[in-house]
Amino acid sequence: MPFPPKIEQLLEDLNFFDDRMERYQALIECADRFAEAPESITGARPFPESHRAPRCDSEAYIWTEPQSGGRFKYHFAVENPQGISAKAMAVILDESLSGEEPELAMNLSHDVVFAIFGKEISMGKGQGLMGMIDQVRMQTRRLAT
Repeated sequence: MPFPPKIEQLLEDLNFFDDRMERYQALIECADRFAEAPESITGARPFPESHRAPRCDSEAYIWTEPQSGGRFKYHFAVENPQGISAKAMAVILDESLSGEEPELAMNLSHDVVFAIFGKEISMGKGQGLMGMIDQVRMQTRRLAT
């Protein structure tokens, strides 16, 4: 199954980088755009475990806010200040899935992690990023039905 159109566009943009370090720099710049979810969405810390991405060492939390037309806005918090990959993934998921058809989120494949971050990603980091996808899919399914 193809990735959502905005992720396909991101992958096309990332493919311009021949050097792996340039690609990583582009993902770091993506992470620099990370803005934590507002307290009006998250509530006070500590955040509820029900919003925590499974297997994510960066302690990523996800909230799915219903929007008009059966669509959703995705909000993220990443508790580990060194969680650059988690922050980049949060920006990518928000920018590519918020306001789109919920099926794009519900059907997002774990393969997107390797397509974006490369097959060299460590198993632990990869599992955490897949956990973020799992949490987005689960929340979207729950709210869409």
